[in-house]
Amino acid sequence: MEKSIRKYWPVFVLPTMAAFTIGFIVPFVYGIFLSFCKFTTVVDWKWIGLKNYTRIFFVNGKLDTTFLHSLWYTVLFTIVTVVLINVVSFAIAMALTRGIRGTNMFRTAFFLPNLIGGIVLSYIWLMIFNSMLDKYSMTIVSTQWTAFWGLVAVVCWQQIGYMMIIYVAGIQNIPGDMIEAAKIDGANAWQLLTNVILPMLRPTITICTFLTLTNGFKLFDQNLALTGGKPGKLSQLLALNIYDTMYGTTGWQGVGQAKAVIFFILVALISVAQNKLTRRGEVEN
Repeated sequence: MEKSIRKYWPVFVLPTMAAFTIGFIVPFVYGIFLSFCKFTTVVDWKWIGLKNYTRIFFVNGKLDTTFLHSLWYTVLFTIVTVVLINVVSFAIAMALTRGIRGTNMFRTAFFLPNLIGGIVLSYIWLMIFNSMLDKYSMTIVSTQWTAFWGLVAVVCWQQIGYMMIIYVAGIQNIPGDMIEAAKIDGANAWQLLTNVILPMLRPTITICTFLTLTNGFKLFDQNLALTGGKPGKLSQLLALNIYDTMYGTTGWQGVGQAKAVIFFILVALISVAQNKLTRRGEVEN
């Protein structure tokens, strides 16, 4: 039976490879090609070389810092959300694995925000934020920093519960006899955390860090619904900046495509770097 399966493996592999090629590889390669073209539709294009990439930073001979602002704004947003989401979700997971009453109810309550769509969630929080800030004659988009912390709050509220579930699973997989042995050896709570729990949770931490990192960089729905890039495009994250370039300015589709290529390269480099750092840490341990 096993030999028969090996003999006919192309029958099983080819449909998947065909779907992957048609659905991902071909559009991806064609998208890179279009970043070097001026186009209005994918079949109506004209080769212009590197002009789209130049227009990302220079418009009519003048420096345009819109994309660079979105880049550092996204980096800052990602760093803040990665730290907050992972620290808070880990703390909640630790609390909910200590056998307190109502644990299942708390887990469900913390996880529920993740089931709400980003657009709906953002509109709900938009009303909450604006009603609170109205007392100070402000709105969520009064400044780029009120918009920034509003986005941070919404994303953290939505994702903390999901990461908490992953941390709970990781904590429950730590052998109980290892923790008991550490306690018998006289380890206090801090030593138990730093020398036993965190090292055993390295794979879990890697997964959660990767998820929050990629979610931070590619955030779009919440940014669109909560701030729309206001005021003056100062709260645009990279994904919204690319969307606004593609569909908000006539004749700039190629520039938006070029930005998307740069965005892909940036996220790919971060993913590769994180993977290498994780593997190096595992080897050292």
